[in-house]
Amino acid sequence: MTARIARIRRHPIKSLSGEDVGRTTLSAARPLPGDRHWALLTEAGEAHAGPDPRPGRWLPKSCFLRGAAEAALQAIEGGWGDDPDPAPGVPVTLRHPDQPPLCFDPATEGGRLVEWVSPLWPAERPRPTRLVAGPTAWTDVNRPWISILSQASLADLETRLGRPLGIARWRANLWVEGWPAWAERDLVGQVLTVGTAELRVTEPIGRCPATSADSRTGRIDIDMPEALKALFGNSDFGIYAEVVTGGTIAVGDRIGP
Repeated sequence: MTARIARIRRHPIKSLSGEDVGRTTLSAARPLPGDRHWALLTEAGEAHAGPDPRPGRWLPKSCFLRGAAEAALQAIEGGWGDDPDPAPGVPVTLRHPDQPPLCFDPATEGGRLVEWVSPLWPAERPRPTRLVAGPTAWTDVNRPWISILSQASLADLETRLGRPLGIARWRANLWVEGWPAWAERDLVGQVLTVGTAELRVTEPIGRCPATSADSRTGRIDIDMPEALKALFGNSDFGIYAEVVTGGTIAVGDRIGP
């Protein structure tokens, strides 16, 4: 079976969004457009960000609100919609099962997001302060990598664990159909062609506790890193890849060496 792109997903605000897009254009050594473009700083993160409205360097995930620190954030979905290249000023719409929808301009109305998300964030943790964009995507690793996951691997994992897991908890960029389960683990170092782009697979993705939360409810339903370790001896699920040749990709495009 030919492997193809089943879904393309971006997450405009780190840990606070997620949506499908039909196509996008990749650039060499750059992340997926619009992915983790914004992140919500905490009081603790302010010490590392400095006073500038837009931090000039990548900051670690500990500076921001994140699902590993509060499972309720994992149930937030939304973004710009299917527009592959939203213009400045296009609002972001977010949804959560315990909150009314929020539609706001992240460039000028970050304070509204702070108010909206505060009830979901534990009072004993450093408070959210402001929404910031950065010089690159606010990914968990300081590399402009794209995450790729396999639908067959997810189906196999769901069977082994005896429960549905869904795709949202993993915060992936590309979902692939047609690979045998866990075949992606053998692709590290290979260059994959997708549409008119080329991506070099760099390393497996080690999973954090954020994946332990059910993305429909925002509640912990399993210790996912420990479950993966019990099955495979590590907490890896999915692979990272770097764009080496830019180009346009779309759902349905073939992907492979």
